[in-house]
Amino acid sequence: MDEDRHVGGNLGSLSPPWGSDDLAPHTLRKLLGSYPTGVAIVTTSASDGRPVGLTINSFASLSLDPPLVLWSLVNHSPSLAVFRDCAHFAIHVLPREHEELARRFANPAVVDKFAELDLHITPEGVPVLHGAVTTLVCANDHSRHAGDHLLMVGRVVRTSSTPGVPLVFHAGRFTSLHAVQAAPDKHS
Repeated sequence: MDEDRHVGGNLGSLSPPWGSDDLAPHTLRKLLGSYPTGVAIVTTSASDGRPVGLTINSFASLSLDPPLVLWSLVNHSPSLAVFRDCAHFAIHVLPREHEELARRFANPAVVDKFAELDLHITPEGVPVLHGAVTTLVCANDHSRHAGDHLLMVGRVVRTSSTPGVPLVFHAGRFTSLHAVQAAPDKHS
């Protein structure tokens, strides 16, 4: 076919109609930032027992049977080896009230991210933060390098949840879902 065809309604304008071939990292970061994501903190224990954690927004459900989740961290992360080699980790979906905690765990310059936090240690030895909307304790199923990130797959072994509105990351900033209320559990 020699001509472009317009099908369906107007979704806004792309210039040119088929988009851009600008795949520079800063361009992609800006474009991908238009997709709102949840904000979570992942925690584990290093081999010496010290707690390790970082903020992520690359978290997704992978499978319900078996229960698998996926997240990623950049290859140059100081915590990469600890997470790659750990037996278990916990993913904490943060409520909107925990923006400062998300910033703390996202900042590599903060030496003791766990200072003055009330932690619980799971039977698997994973530090768990209080106040998360959802916490998933996972066995480290496997990991794989993909581009400039390490993909981590966790098999969920225990869960907890509390009512709350999740913290969201959109267009390079933290925000929340203003129209969302904690929905009742239909399975209770």
